[in-house]
Amino acid sequence: MNSDTPVTTRRGAGRIPRPRSSGRTAPRSPWPAVVALGVGVFALVTAEFLPASLLPRIAADLGISEGLAGQAVTATALAGIVAAPTVGALFPRADRRRLLAALLAAAVVSNALVALSGAFWTILLARLLLGVALAGFWGLAPAVTARLAPPDKVGRAVMVSNAGMPLATVTAVPVGTFLGEAWGWRPVFWLATAITVVALVVVWFAVPRVAPAEGAAAPGLSSLVGALRSKVLVAGLVGVGFLAGGHFTAFTYVRPALQRLPEVSTGQIATVLTVLGVASVLGNLAAGPTADRRLPLALVLWPALLAVGVVGVVAGVGPFAVVVVAAALWGFAFGGIPTIVISWLARTVPDRVEQGAGLTTSMFQVAIAVAAGVGGLLVDGAGVTTAYAVGAVAAILGGTVLRASSSPRFAARPSSRSSSDS
Repeated sequence: MNSDTPVTTRRGAGRIPRPRSSGRTAPRSPWPAVVALGVGVFALVTAEFLPASLLPRIAADLGISEGLAGQAVTATALAGIVAAPTVGALFPRADRRRLLAALLAAAVVSNALVALSGAFWTILLARLLLGVALAGFWGLAPAVTARLAPPDKVGRAVMVSNAGMPLATVTAVPVGTFLGEAWGWRPVFWLATAITVVALVVVWFAVPRVAPAEGAAAPGLSSLVGALRSKVLVAGLVGVGFLAGGHFTAFTYVRPALQRLPEVSTGQIATVLTVLGVASVLGNLAAGPTADRRLPLALVLWPALLAVGVVGVVAGVGPFAVVVVAAALWGFAFGGIPTIVISWLARTVPDRVEQGAGLTTSMFQVAIAVAAGVGGLLVDGAGVTTAYAVGAVAAILGGTVLRASSSPRFAARPSSRSSSDS
């Protein structure tokens, strides 16, 4: 696709030209840029998950409890809830490539501050900065991907740019644990700093200059408010909340669920978690082409597979191999959910992709926090089986709402008041 070709949205947003840069020509193929965005996501998600593998060493070095050290993860999520929908809105005229690079630069600073820190409050501030960088990048990258890719390949493009997330999820904790034992926790964060620098360079040189969208799609706080007045987008966000909440209600307590199985060993638990992670990579790879060709099917099938996998893991019926297969279904399903959701945004609300991606990222963060709390109450009050059953039902409900919101009844044009406020 020629990067200078105008892109036309379907809802009166006008023609959004690909910017012509002075002294720099955007690549004709979108794929180098899309891969670069995936590298950026990988670097950021790797940095997000590193503390989970290094908590004992961080706590011992700083003389604090492991519970307090774990709040470094909480700080990242809390910052992300606010930053995801607002970073693009606060810089409405910024070239999106420059903004993505600036967010990666912020992550470089965050990782370096953690590596140098001698006090926990410094780590907390650094992790808040990482939360802004991660959520801002994750909110902008899908919109940039959707603008660069041909309309019939948006799902596959999002699949590539999202691939960094499941890859980082699979590798960050075990690699961080191994290197933390060999090097100590500070060198591991220096390694994360170096990886993020590489991602910054790759994004800067591979992603073309992308001017902010125009018309109804133009970023800004008023457009963000206008997006929240779209019943299609709001319905989709509700669906995403239930879907992500269902997953995290179960996933947060996956170890207690596995430990209750008869005669399960530590090695078998590790096997299940590895299978779940590897399957999530495969699920993302399958979700892209399916979303391009059969999006309505994907909106129903992936949540259904997730629910079946969750129930299969906690049921513990039959030999251990059945639990492994259920974990593979679960991981496969959730690995593809982000790609399917962004494809739904690009297809259903093409003039609100940037705002929708930011709000979706924020909703994921909210779902993580709420699901962990609700899941904990269910586990303590009714047992882990009940928590998993609730998670499975929530996932099915979320997929149903997403599918319904893509129907013609929900896809009606936003009201004139909403459009004028944008």
